[in-house]
Amino acid sequence: MNLAEMLGYADIAQLARIAGVYRCDCSGHSKHELIQAILVAVSGKELFDNQLEDMPVEDLRFLNSLLFDSRDAFSLEDLVARARNCSFGKDDQSAVTGARSAISASEMLPGSEQSRKEPADKPVSKRSSKKVKPAAEPGPRDTIARFKHLGWLFNGHSGMDRYLFHVPSDLKQRFKEALARRYRRAIKECGEPPVYRDEQLLLADDILHLLRYVEQQEIPLTVEGAMYKRQTLQVLELMSITEEMPVKGAWRFGYGRRFKDYPDRLSLLYDYCYYSGLISESDMRLTLTMAGKEKLEGKRREEPSELYRFWLRLYKGAVPNLTAIVHWIDELAVKWVAIDPLRSELLPLIRPFYYDSAETVFNQRVIMMMLHLGLLRVGEDEQGCQVVRMTAAGHAIVRGVHVSEQDHIQLD
Repeated sequence: MNLAEMLGYADIAQLARIAGVYRCDCSGHSKHELIQAILVAVSGKELFDNQLEDMPVEDLRFLNSLLFDSRDAFSLEDLVARARNCSFGKDDQSAVTGARSAISASEMLPGSEQSRKEPADKPVSKRSSKKVKPAAEPGPRDTIARFKHLGWLFNGHSGMDRYLFHVPSDLKQRFKEALARRYRRAIKECGEPPVYRDEQLLLADDILHLLRYVEQQEIPLTVEGAMYKRQTLQVLELMSITEEMPVKGAWRFGYGRRFKDYPDRLSLLYDYCYYSGLISESDMRLTLTMAGKEKLEGKRREEPSELYRFWLRLYKGAVPNLTAIVHWIDELAVKWVAIDPLRSELLPLIRPFYYDSAETVFNQRVIMMMLHLGLLRVGEDEQGCQVVRMTAAGHAIVRGVHVSEQDHIQLD
């Protein structure tokens, strides 16, 4: 549903609050006038550009998490979890029950937490032993309330749908366009570099190489379930891309089931085979399943779109806004662009993951994995600056694959 339709289902109190935010000059008692005034107020693209300029970074992350989710409706619990993830470590004092009451309070306006504080000059009884509580930090309920009062979130209008929230489809598109304009102003386009890396189809080929190795060799597993170093090195020699073994004792977790045991690319490849049922870890041995044998006999490469879908589901636990980040890289790197300004624009969307800084997440967990997946080319210009560009196949894959924000792989 678009904004006009959702405004039609909203009650007059909510319409009046939205009109107040946009300073609409109209009768507050006529639903028709309120709707028309709101639609006129939000019709100019300058409004969206200005709102993005003034938007707190937490709200920007929250907005991005909604824009690239293919679902039409969100539960309150889902929205609270998203808003909490977007705070990047800030203490959150808001519970779901508090959020439910906050978004339903008719007097709530942007900055609603502040509106509930006691007046500064209210006298305090000397007999009272209670201490005055400091003002709470704005939390998820305030973010959700702001989005609702701005007309960016609406309750459902019938049955169980009343407990779900919707983002107008036309507003989604207009926010994407406004964000694209904002990001493009900082992006630097470049000519084609003299050398670049392009790994299209190599990951799919290496899956067949791994399956063939498992079929032909007796592969014992350690107590932890990983291949021994000798077998791992033999597998790495078969791969199209050279990788070094992880440094012993280094922290490695969160990006895959076997991420702690194998290098980044091999870890992704191995986990794909395991979760797809092509290989099995049983009785301290790594073996090929019937599905793996059929795959090998048919010499059928995995579809690049399926590898991309798996990577999103595997990595989004550690990188919550991964879908939005990939979509912006796809949007901004249609031609060769310098990676430094691209990184600077997208870093605010990236949450550090334990010992991985936001820069490391961007460079190693996003850009390099997009290269391995064949979505992106990476090169250097004549001045030695790194440049990137989406491949034609990568562009089609990113635009064609949609993974729900809640659809991620739980690591055991």
